[in-house]
Amino acid sequence: MKKILACALGIFLLGIQFAPANETTNYTLEVGIPGGGKKAFTASETSPLTGGAFDRTFEWQGIRFRVSSANEGSLNTLRIFPAGLEIDNSPIVREIDGTVTGAEVADLNADGSPEIYVYVTSAGSGSYGSLVAYSANRRKSLSEIYLPPVTENKAASEGYRGHDQFAVLEGVLGHRFPVYRPTDINAKPTGGMRQIQYKLIPGEAGWILKVDRVVAY
Repeated sequence: MKKILACALGIFLLGIQFAPANETTNYTLEVGIPGGGKKAFTASETSPLTGGAFDRTFEWQGIRFRVSSANEGSLNTLRIFPAGLEIDNSPIVREIDGTVTGAEVADLNADGSPEIYVYVTSAGSGSYGSLVAYSANRRKSLSEIYLPPVTENKAASEGYRGHDQFAVLEGVLGHRFPVYRPTDINAKPTGGMRQIQYKLIPGEAGWILKVDRVVAY
């Protein structure tokens, strides 16, 4: 077992050492014992190696998304450049409150058209997270995906004070955060963790992430 752990750690360190300094790296180290569990909620740990600009390209079955942000200061401009769509490949440009800390491409509703999920973290001690996401409608053009605020769900938001993480899980989008009790200080939550899982469903003018399950642990 010691030899297996040492080998896995060596591969992980080599991946960091040889990554270009001006690019970002999406890495997950999974070390487990046969029959045991693995950490799966890691996508929002993706971040620029130098803590600077985010600029990465994602691809899903011939459709590409380049996601970029300067990540300078508390307000930034997010740019998403699609390619491979049949009708409209116009870039998406919008202001965000915070910095881009990760992004993923997926097909949560399994319709053969991918979605791009961009994770944003605000400045300040709360490190509140938000989501910018778009779906490629029938591989032709992009429509926005709406994620309702956590505070709209009273039960799910009890004890919520930010420190959000997002990740694409199996068929759902996961959103987890620490739970605070009323007397907790910001740096020391004691209420455990809560994870909200969302299914992607069609809405009137786009797509909606609807709460499918709430798990506490």
